Amino acid sequence: MKNNFLSFLLLCGILISLNVDAQNYKQAFSNTETGIQYLSGRGSDDAVDWEFFCTDGRNSGKWTTVPVPSCWELQGFGTYQYGMPFYGKANPPGIANEQGKYKYKFKLPKEWEGRVVRIVFDGVMTDYEAQINGRRCGYPHQGAFYRFKNDVSDRIFFGDKENVLEVTVSKESSNPSVNLAERRADYWNFGGIFRPVFVEALPAQFIDRIAIDADADGSFYADVFLGTAMGNNAKVRAELTDINGKTVGNAIEVSVSNGSDKAIIKGKFDNIKNWTPETPNLYYVKFSLVEGNQVRHTVKERFGFRTIEVKPSDGIYINGQKVSIRGVNRHSFRPETGRTLNKQANYDDVKLIKEMNMNAVRLSHYPSDPEFLDACDELGLYVMVELAGWHGMYDSDVGAKLIKEMITRDVNHPSVTWWANGNEGGHNHEIDKEFAPLDPQKRPLLHPQKNFGGFETMHYRSYGESQEYMRKPEIWMPTEFLHALYDGGAGAGLWDYWEAMRKHPRCAGGFIWMFADEGVVRTDQNGRIDNVGNYGADGIVGPHHEKEGSFFTVKQVWSPVQIMNTALPENFDGTFDIENRYDFTNLKDCRFVWTLKTFGNQEKIIKTGEIKGVDIAPHASGKLKINLSSDWKNADALYVTAYSPTNEELWTWDWQWKKPAEFYSFTKGNTSISAKEEGGNLVVNSGSTVLTFNRKSGELASVKENGKTISFGNGPRFIALRRGDRSMDMFYNHDDNEARSKERIYTDISGENKLTNFSYNSMNDSIVVTADYFGNMRQARWVIKNDGTVRLDYSYQYEGTVELMGIMFDYPENQVVSKRWLGEGPYRVWQNRLHGTNFGIWENDYNDPIPGESFIYPEFKGYFSNWRWTDVNTTEGVISLGNTCEDNYLGIYSPRDGRDVLLYTFPQTGISILKVIPAVRNKVNTTDLVGPSSQAKWVKGLQQGSIYLKFKAK
Repeated sequence: MKNNFLSFLLLCGILISLNVDAQNYKQAFSNTETGIQYLSGRGSDDAVDWEFFCTDGRNSGKWTTVPVPSCWELQGFGTYQYGMPFYGKANPPGIANEQGKYKYKFKLPKEWEGRVVRIVFDGVMTDYEAQINGRRCGYPHQGAFYRFKNDVSDRIFFGDKENVLEVTVSKESSNPSVNLAERRADYWNFGGIFRPVFVEALPAQFIDRIAIDADADGSFYADVFLGTAMGNNAKVRAELTDINGKTVGNAIEVSVSNGSDKAIIKGKFDNIKNWTPETPNLYYVKFSLVEGNQVRHTVKERFGFRTIEVKPSDGIYINGQKVSIRGVNRHSFRPETGRTLNKQANYDDVKLIKEMNMNAVRLSHYPSDPEFLDACDELGLYVMVELAGWHGMYDSDVGAKLIKEMITRDVNHPSVTWWANGNEGGHNHEIDKEFAPLDPQKRPLLHPQKNFGGFETMHYRSYGESQEYMRKPEIWMPTEFLHALYDGGAGAGLWDYWEAMRKHPRCAGGFIWMFADEGVVRTDQNGRIDNVGNYGADGIVGPHHEKEGSFFTVKQVWSPVQIMNTALPENFDGTFDIENRYDFTNLKDCRFVWTLKTFGNQEKIIKTGEIKGVDIAPHASGKLKINLSSDWKNADALYVTAYSPTNEELWTWDWQWKKPAEFYSFTKGNTSISAKEEGGNLVVNSGSTVLTFNRKSGELASVKENGKTISFGNGPRFIALRRGDRSMDMFYNHDDNEARSKERIYTDISGENKLTNFSYNSMNDSIVVTADYFGNMRQARWVIKNDGTVRLDYSYQYEGTVELMGIMFDYPENQVVSKRWLGEGPYRVWQNRLHGTNFGIWENDYNDPIPGESFIYPEFKGYFSNWRWTDVNTTEGVISLGNTCEDNYLGIYSPRDGRDVLLYTFPQTGISILKVIPAVRNKVNTTDLVGPSSQAKWVKGLQQGSIYLKFKAK
């Protein structure tokens, strides 16, 4: 026992001295497998310190250490720099051009001696050159986002002798085309060995790489490239297993032609399960290189059976099924680590994209970590893998090499559905021919923003232009649309776009710009998040994946299950109209949960139930029946939640049927009432509440409760806003030479109102105060009753174009603490982003974040729909409002834009009750270019409404 323990300790010591973890140790001593030893960490969470010298910028001019992998700026070295200020210039003055010099010492297992040993770099930003043990470690490499390998078999030491790896990384490339393709773009530029580094050891006769084509019918094809030419007694065998290791079919074995370094495997497997984003079924295939009766090398690849077909002027078909792309663009990014991620971060991104009911992602604008593709394979996303080239492009020599590195790494991922050659003009047509020979699947090749390969992918077309593009003969699939910024874009206008896109036979869907804010932690500026003004703040989620309102709008609009009932009829029997917008999933594999709730001061569930899905085929419609009891109307709201076959919540729909006034929850009781005139005011006492009205303006001037002031008043006043660049006839004002500068500025068009009558009547149970006006405001009628209720009946009339309209009161914003309300929430809405909320009781503290700079959600200020009551908690007390109208909005101060005011600038609208609320633009298109829901309103006729008010002092 003692000897065994000592042997164990000795073995542990050997492992430590070899710098090999347990998994690698197993591989290191397997004669037929590839040995792997990491020299770096595998990601940002387990990075390994290397010796480091930075030539310029912060902490330069001295040897120290830096974690590998990492972007050195985030570790306190060099200079932070964003690409856009240097756009279009290969070698501009002022560009950050530091180098990083790395040194690392390591040992390799003695048993690897005689093997083919290669050092593999998964990503180096940007130019690379290196030495191993004083000799060249491969050829210099240019291009940041690609895996490259260097054979060092003849210059490496094994066993106890230490190896010294020295790497020089140049942040800027000596090749101008690489700089133009990668570093003069609308994203952060970093430097460093930002992806893992490892050593692989292969047998003398080995399988170098494999390219698989596995079709939906079970057909299997693989190009097996060998590391050396083989004799006539060599064979390659392929053995298939499912994801659990169960053998599938018979092994396929082929002979290698004498003197050849390639074998072709062909066969067919029965009863396989296809890969789709909805059913991401995966398989393993083990390839064995056999010489005589001896296995020389084995390699395992994971893949999926699926077929991609592009039907010209029709669409994209997966496994014979026409599919609709609900996609997003995604940078590889985290604020603290830049482009250096880890497995968890990559999987988290895919999970969050799937949570929005998306089925596709574009890798903008470079290949991702391989672990991200692993996650897309496992969890199910279509992927567009893109050769870097933002507006500039690689020259043909460099580009061809990088295409090979990109495709040979990623070719066997079933999630990879398209290749893209550059972006927005960064397309080198000369290297298009390099893609197909490397890919036996012959995936479609795109030029994003261009009409190429049967796809029209033009970016950021307006709603009307998009409809025109769909009339072209090519498949319409914008690789960027709805350019999100702050609280605009992404969800705003999506419903209009998607209704047009999903119904058009030639539209294949599209990709929203962009998944997450690319805000970086500035280690040189006390750790603030830097979005570079509005450049990086284009995400549906924030830099740390904070969910904005548009996240939930996208989730609802893109839910593959849609319940179509907008209201419940009087004789509702529990039957819903339902659409299956899945491409492959029958709704019998889903499930639904329904809930009835009541709302007093708190939500209360009174009944719930679950039903299995119904037999509705993909792209079909049908009925869903839930078994409600006859007294369902005694509840206040009904909720139905759809769950996917893998139990993800797709969306929850809700319905209410009672009138808003029935939710009026203010406590009533008997109190005394009186009214008296004091100077220019009318003072009305209702128990402990004192309301003072200004007889000259007719407005509520002040409120006291229990002798304490609550600074609510100066209303009701009519308020109306219109975008500054509009004519009075709604359209862009071409007669105004300054119109373009006003398109983000909203003008107060409330007009003047003249008080024509102010009177009050005292009755047994109430006092009625009436103010009549000449102008847009017509009447404010206050009914103060002896049961403690205060009701305001108001009316106004405006004829013309408005983008915000209603009545408002003032209250000092700096004294507001929080709000609690019953209505849609918890996120605010816009006229063109009403989806993405649910009815309930919500509460949030006051916040006033600066878009793009601070990331607190949900935002406190803004517009809230389908509301019943709200309590605004202040330092003075609580202001309570109760709603009686079906179709008005609650306004809580004016939403705040970023410092650069690229979306909107609103006059202050206080606490308001609104009939019309504004739409919100995106970064590229003004509101009138984002579809019918975004248009200004042409209103006419008398508008009337009522609210209840109650005050409680602290």
